[in-house]
Amino acid sequence: MERIQLAEDLSFSRIIHGLWRLAEWEYSNEETLSLIEHCLEQGITTFDHADIYGSYTCEELFGKALALKPKLRENMEIVTKCGIVLESPNRPEHRSHHYNTSKEHIIKSAEQSLKNLRTDYIDVLLIHRPDPLMNPEEVAEAFMKLKKEGKVRYFGVSNFKDHQFNMLQSYLDFDLVTNQIEVSAYHLENFDDGTLHFCLEKRIKPMAWSPLAGGKIFSSNDEKAVRLRSTLEKIAGEIGAEDLDEVLYAWILKHPAKIMPIVGSGKTKRIDSAVKSLDHKLTLDQWFEILHSSMGHEVP
Repeated sequence: MERIQLAEDLSFSRIIHGLWRLAEWEYSNEETLSLIEHCLEQGITTFDHADIYGSYTCEELFGKALALKPKLRENMEIVTKCGIVLESPNRPEHRSHHYNTSKEHIIKSAEQSLKNLRTDYIDVLLIHRPDPLMNPEEVAEAFMKLKKEGKVRYFGVSNFKDHQFNMLQSYLDFDLVTNQIEVSAYHLENFDDGTLHFCLEKRIKPMAWSPLAGGKIFSSNDEKAVRLRSTLEKIAGEIGAEDLDEVLYAWILKHPAKIMPIVGSGKTKRIDSAVKSLDHKLTLDQWFEILHSSMGHEVP
């Protein structure tokens, strides 16, 4: 498995496993452990979480499975996020859906994540969404405290645009190591608005959530999805891919920003398809054919 270097002593597997639907899979602790082990056997060592996933349950489910074989922690990188507040029966004190990036909330969230995940440290903690009331001085103070105490090794953001990233970075004495953004052949916003160019400029290696557009490309009957399916089927035949998702991942992997797709499936077949995509190299003609299908027209 290809490794992507984010810092001197931090690298991620090129393919990342995402746990945001873990609670929906209704796996036993043993089944979740088996899934974790399968990922590791495939070279996927980076696991993506957030405090809110599964209405605040997914981190704990992962932690319970990891507790069955705690030595596995040495072979993985754990990413989690904070900053979104949701109403949930698991958080009865929450009265509304909002953002909270206060120093107190960030520290409290990180410490709860450590407890849930049954680990002594988080490899990378992300601010989940840009907060219109973010006080970057408080965020910096929270990050420094967590780093100094050894609870979090590195920090990053999610869904930030370049000006938001630069703003927060300007308050920190260390580099933010990643930005987790939505990237797929269906969703081109971060291509069009310069976010990926910014990542290249700043040497930031982005993580990509929803690289398969939440399955829309496979199931939707809207014109864009239909166009993409037709093109993907054609190119899958050309490159010898068994599944369309292999082509979609390969399309993302070709980008020079070294994008790391997050595979959010609990099915080993889907995980294996993502890994297989590393063996497919699209030509420029094939890459732009997919882009044209998504846009509905050729580039100028």
